[in-house]
Amino acid sequence: MQFIDLAAQQAHMKDALDRRIQTVLAHGRYIMGPEVAELEQALAHFCGARHAITCANGTDALEMALAALGVAPGDAVFVPSFTFASTAEVVPGTGAVPYFVDVSASTFNIDVQSLDRTIAAAKRDGLRAAAVIPVDLFGLPADYDAISEIASAHGLHVLADAAQSFGASYKERSAGTLGDLTTSSFFPAKPLGCYGDGGVVFTDNDGWAELIRSYRVHGKGREKYDNVRLGRNSRLDTLQAAILLEKLAHFPKEIDARQRIADIYTDALAETVTVPRVPDACGSVWAQYTLRLQSRDQRDTVRERLKEDGIPTEVYYPKPLHRQGAFNGHRGDPEGLPVSEELSETVLALPMHPYLSNDDQQRVIDALKSSLP
Repeated sequence: MQFIDLAAQQAHMKDALDRRIQTVLAHGRYIMGPEVAELEQALAHFCGARHAITCANGTDALEMALAALGVAPGDAVFVPSFTFASTAEVVPGTGAVPYFVDVSASTFNIDVQSLDRTIAAAKRDGLRAAAVIPVDLFGLPADYDAISEIASAHGLHVLADAAQSFGASYKERSAGTLGDLTTSSFFPAKPLGCYGDGGVVFTDNDGWAELIRSYRVHGKGREKYDNVRLGRNSRLDTLQAAILLEKLAHFPKEIDARQRIADIYTDALAETVTVPRVPDACGSVWAQYTLRLQSRDQRDTVRERLKEDGIPTEVYYPKPLHRQGAFNGHRGDPEGLPVSEELSETVLALPMHPYLSNDDQQRVIDALKSSLP
């Protein structure tokens, strides 16, 4: 059994993927070929954003978005501690300081009361509160209405990290349209993934879109040898764009399949463990199906027993960012980050992908139940 079965997905659409790839090989425009512009238009249409600017990976997308916002030395940027490192590691490169915010135990996303406290702490430290980066963890959008209200009160930009949530929804709006800028990732394991690295920035702001298009090609102006600002090399390969175009055509059905699988897990396990819940008026894309156990010992015991049964699991994330050596000394919520610390001890992700068979899913459910004391 695979935790994420990319081979099954490829087999489902192999002929169409091969045609897409052969088309690129035939025209030979491997950098910024026509499929890149076609994909950007399709992505923007899918989520309802004015602009979609593709790039080399999701981390570059975050870095370029912060640059477009003008984040600079003397600024504070607020990020959840319970997430992958890229959300915070892009901040110091701007000269700004990351401040860590706790999350909600029920959604795994930013806790707005913790955000409010942490903004106040940064201001006491003499920094300008510049931006907040909510992460839509495991495919569920954060509470953008509450976050935006706090951001507006303090003059912050909202940079949505939708690396795991493209295809999700929040109050009849789609991920990609929920922040001032939104970034996402096409890492292969993401709900919409390519066969390498890839990323995208969404925005409705024409000026920011123009800046990001310049940043991704060495800070170009009118043409590539007119360098009007410092940029980087962060273009999405044409082959990856072609693959994503085909995958995007299948994506709505895959989202439905993910929801069906999540519903089966929830119905079967809700009385046994703490299962994830989706707030009203929200839709998760279920990048991961992450449940909670009672303790680290119980989590590790269950994980080992499932491994013995040939069932893969993952822990996202075993250490919150404020405890990572890379961020040693960086500050956060003055009342601490207890939920992030507890979650790192108790979360467990089960196999989740659109091609998970009913039989395999039942194996997971039965094995999990039998592994509990």
